[in-house]
Amino acid sequence: MGNKPAGGLEGVIAGQTRLSTVGVDGVGLTYLGYSIEDLAAHAEFEEVAFLLLYGHLPTRDELMQFKARLASARSIPPSLKSVLEQLPGSAHPMDVLRTGCSALGVLEPEVDFADQHRAAERLLACMPSLLVYWYHFQTSGRRIEVEVDADSIADHFLHLLHGRPASEQHRRAMHVALILYAEHEFNASTFAARIVASTLSDYHSAITAGIGALRGPLHGGANEAAMELIDQFQDPDSAEGSLLEMLAGKQKIMGFGHRVYKQCDPRSDIIQKWSKQLCEAAGQQRLYSVSERIEQVMRREKRMFPNLDFYSASAFRCLDIPTAMFTPLFVLSRITGWSAHIFEQRGDNRLIRPAAEYIGPAARPWLPVDER
Repeated sequence: MGNKPAGGLEGVIAGQTRLSTVGVDGVGLTYLGYSIEDLAAHAEFEEVAFLLLYGHLPTRDELMQFKARLASARSIPPSLKSVLEQLPGSAHPMDVLRTGCSALGVLEPEVDFADQHRAAERLLACMPSLLVYWYHFQTSGRRIEVEVDADSIADHFLHLLHGRPASEQHRRAMHVALILYAEHEFNASTFAARIVASTLSDYHSAITAGIGALRGPLHGGANEAAMELIDQFQDPDSAEGSLLEMLAGKQKIMGFGHRVYKQCDPRSDIIQKWSKQLCEAAGQQRLYSVSERIEQVMRREKRMFPNLDFYSASAFRCLDIPTAMFTPLFVLSRITGWSAHIFEQRGDNRLIRPAAEYIGPAARPWLPVDER
């Protein structure tokens, strides 16, 4: 039988990628060699999206042309609007994105693999449109205009959601959040997308698989769960007392620890600073102080550090984003990483088909039904 494989393929090398380093020696994150700290401090999300899709940081002209192409691709086909209007308001927004992506793949299919960059740019540009169009139609009955004047995906999303241009602080915070969520090596959703791509299936099928994998609470839903946890407490002391009871009851606390990072999630320190700034600006100090106390308790009691999702929750709340949209924001960003991995898989493809160790019954004879 050999050695038993690690559960969840932990530590198993499943392929090669040039797109990101995640937790090399347990620490750090880079996208194509650029540290996440530098990208979050200096880049717009569109610069990072271009880097992942095309393999290099854009020149000024390339960035302007890229942003212009994205701005021209924000519209929603009338038939897709009809689909969105039929989806119930009780649906989770992740299900709306999954359905919208699949429908777009039927209405505007990838012609062939040479068309993959156009397909990726189109999806990247219009996913905020279809998400917020559905949201407003189901909450107020309004059919919003999605082609508003906005310079970036961050500004476009916030403008559509709130009906007005965002402040400079909110735009920058959204750029940072999108950059932090853009790529993360062979995580569950990216690996799902690569598996589908390895069958030589179409682009939209692979992205739909990624969305489906991210839908699960053990992957993409931790930011929503973290917000639900934080919302339970009125102050840091009550948070500490309740959290100790939860830990004593062996309840899982979402938003802490990471399969790959051993010391800290480098993205968490970045979003934590933004959470503090946004909470102070919005008069929501309780959110930050409760979050900070929860982090302190988890470090002290379990030696666990927050991952990106934990402080993203309070940051998104201060941006007036509904909790159910926290994971969909992950999608709006991660489309870039998924797409880059699909391109990479196609560039040197071999069907991903691992072996399994059989642990079922030994061979046994067939018995007629009356003899069983």
